[in-house]
Amino acid sequence: MIYNFYNKQTEAACRLLVNEEKFDRVFYGKDRKDKFLTLAWNQGSDILITIDKISYVFKSGTILCLMVNQSFEFPENSDIIVWQFNKDFYCIESHDSEVGCVGFLFYGLSQSMFVSVEDKVRDKLTLLLRIFIEEFQDIDDIQEDMLRMLLKRLIILITRSAKKQFVADQLPEQKLNIIRQFNLLVEKNYKSEHSVKFYADQLNKSPKTLSNFFNLYNNGTPSEIIQQRIILEAKRLLLYTNKSAKEIAYELGFEEVAYFSSFFKRSTGASPVLFKKQSSDISTL
Repeated sequence: MIYNFYNKQTEAACRLLVNEEKFDRVFYGKDRKDKFLTLAWNQGSDILITIDKISYVFKSGTILCLMVNQSFEFPENSDIIVWQFNKDFYCIESHDSEVGCVGFLFYGLSQSMFVSVEDKVRDKLTLLLRIFIEEFQDIDDIQEDMLRMLLKRLIILITRSAKKQFVADQLPEQKLNIIRQFNLLVEKNYKSEHSVKFYADQLNKSPKTLSNFFNLYNNGTPSEIIQQRIILEAKRLLLYTNKSAKEIAYELGFEEVAYFSSFFKRSTGASPVLFKKQSSDISTL
């Protein structure tokens, strides 16, 4: 079942998909125009899904946070609940003080975040889902406000669970906020700014201070985060577009194609050309 809300004047959109037989998103294709963030909750058994053509186990009872620019596919007949919304419906950047998810649930990790849900939170999500369905069916002047309020509640619940799972107890909220700001800055600037110093300057911190914060977070160094984001985008462009290695190199801020190819090979074990060929060979099997 699919529930939709759309405001023609503002183009604000929110949707809820309940146990759809098949669900996917192709960013470099049919879904490019729909700028949806996605929250998916697996209520069934463990399933195998693909994100940017990489397979992952989507464990039972977990929630998956997916970005606008990720392509993914869930198998048929899976018990998945999916919430999607665009920036016009709820801008997580503008309202970060309300939900605290920017640079963490979204724009945070180079890989997708699978959030475990405790029984107490699962009960809250089940109740919230029921109210969501009711509000999608109640079409009136306050429907949009009600759906937005429920979405904020949903994001807060997931963010709390994710912090328990991914954030060390010794990492104060203030330092986590710096890390979140760093992650968002990387997302906005990784194509043109590759040095840690640029981001440290933007945050009025020294590169060493940033590194100390990330040591507590235990999610790689600032330099590794920048490099992982560049490699991730390079892979997407190689997988889903017809752009050459030269075009991709320039798009990602490299002045020399040879340096980009060497950088890519150090991270992946294959040159951009070989990576694209191997991926094409696998997709034809």
